[in-house]
Amino acid sequence: MFPISKIQRLLFPLVLSLIFAWTLPSFAQQGGQGIVVSDNELATRAGMEILKRGGNAMDAAVATAFALGVADPASSGIGGGGFMVVYQTKEKKAHALDFRETAPLAARKDLYMKGGRPVPSLSLTGPLAVAVPGEVAGLTEALRRFGSLPLPTVMAPAVRYASEGVPVSPHLRHAIERQLAAIRKFPDLARVLLVKDEPPAEGEKIRQPELAETLKAVAEQGSQVFYQGWIAQAIVDALKKEGGVLTLEDLKNYKPIWREPIIGSYRKRPVITMPPPSSGGIALIQMLNVLEGYQLNFFPHNSATHLHLLTETMKHAFADRAQYMGDPDFVQIPIEKLTSKEYAASIRSRISSVRTYGPKFYGFAASKPERGGTTHFGVLDRFGNAVSCSLTINTLFGSKVLIPGTGIILNNEMDDFSIEPSSPNVYGLIGMEANSVQPKKRPLSSMTPTIILQDDRPVLIVGGSGGPRIITATLQTVLNVLDFRLPLKKAIVSPRIHHQWIPNELAVEEAILPNTRKSLERRGHVVKEKSSLGVVQAISVQRARVDAGADPRKEEKAKAER
Repeated sequence: MFPISKIQRLLFPLVLSLIFAWTLPSFAQQGGQGIVVSDNELATRAGMEILKRGGNAMDAAVATAFALGVADPASSGIGGGGFMVVYQTKEKKAHALDFRETAPLAARKDLYMKGGRPVPSLSLTGPLAVAVPGEVAGLTEALRRFGSLPLPTVMAPAVRYASEGVPVSPHLRHAIERQLAAIRKFPDLARVLLVKDEPPAEGEKIRQPELAETLKAVAEQGSQVFYQGWIAQAIVDALKKEGGVLTLEDLKNYKPIWREPIIGSYRKRPVITMPPPSSGGIALIQMLNVLEGYQLNFFPHNSATHLHLLTETMKHAFADRAQYMGDPDFVQIPIEKLTSKEYAASIRSRISSVRTYGPKFYGFAASKPERGGTTHFGVLDRFGNAVSCSLTINTLFGSKVLIPGTGIILNNEMDDFSIEPSSPNVYGLIGMEANSVQPKKRPLSSMTPTIILQDDRPVLIVGGSGGPRIITATLQTVLNVLDFRLPLKKAIVSPRIHHQWIPNELAVEEAILPNTRKSLERRGHVVKEKSSLGVVQAISVQRARVDAGADPRKEEKAKAER
């Protein structure tokens, strides 16, 4: 890598203060202090508020993360977990923080089976679906290591939002409508989310006073109150009452883990991304390595040949995901092999330009979907430090369990384990023994927070939400920016495809041209139209210009499906 010049260092704060070439979505904001992008306007404001107070990228990231859990409780919150990739420009050093949820000590496969067969509802809703939350421990640890402001300061916007209320966005209204029947079965959750047993109107405020008190306690006392204090006791008591197995010992023993990031390269640019138990980082590097062998921009953007090559690459990556990936503290993952240029070349040699194949060609065969509660944001500060962070409670509103007296909605991450080899989870994803249920184990994830460098400084901070579509949406955004040189906004909104090997379907967004679809079908692809394939947030720094883009798909889909 090349050192940053003195001129570059002097110019960087100026670059950050430049006016964008287009009007940004309301959930991307910038100023001379830096830039924040998320999929929620209030969360973005929280991050910018902290930057304006002199905070750095990590201060703003922690503020944004806590605020997201309040403003969009369908997607994330302190009852969940996440992954974070950090780049410190001065030190030229990358870091990856794993604060993924863990299986309770009492977790075992048979908790989710009856008569020798998996019962999906048990890992999706209710107390047995809950894994040990990691978000509070992860965010406070990240702030301790890289932040410059005290915890009460960075958490102040989230506390204020919870106390004063947040207006219901189209996405949140849509999420409540989709999950209405399930929400009504959980009175504590219904009490917070519903108005007279019905979804609130768009713009109507949801106040969460109990959550405000919980956040205030964390701000004043740190993570200990969540994992060992009255909050921990409230979580355990409520779950035990309903038949859950999570204990005080589980909470007390939880620790976030600093891991070595996966670092690959694409067309000589370093790509920093998340290691396992995220599958997204390895899959992204693997796919970029394969595609690096093609001159993609030789083909028209989103032409049949371009999309066919992407599809074949995706199928190989997802087959390997199912075969090899799990919690690296429990299983050996051939990371070096899967992310090597040599392995990519061997995959490329098996890709035909004129046809596709059945699932067995790519890996072992198996079987058969909903979208989930995940969110992503990025921060770039005036010093050039970057944070790319993905948060989740898994599916919409997680387990649907809200802990009385705390306002905490707990995750349903136990569904991200492979309850039975070759049995698909709610996303249709297949896993094997590597991702089986074990005490203290972290389930596999598709979250793909990523930072791409050039000349030792961030040029693209990117990630997304949408279950397995995160991986492919992030990939296509990267290619759109780096290969096709699309402006960031266009790179994000361009129509996408998705293939995860199983089920054997090529999902395409409706804007993919009919002739292109027919050409793909002639190659043997089973083409299915989908309204939205992932939601991406990104920041780019190109040619002395900083742009940010927040994917409109989340809110547009909510409005379209009403």
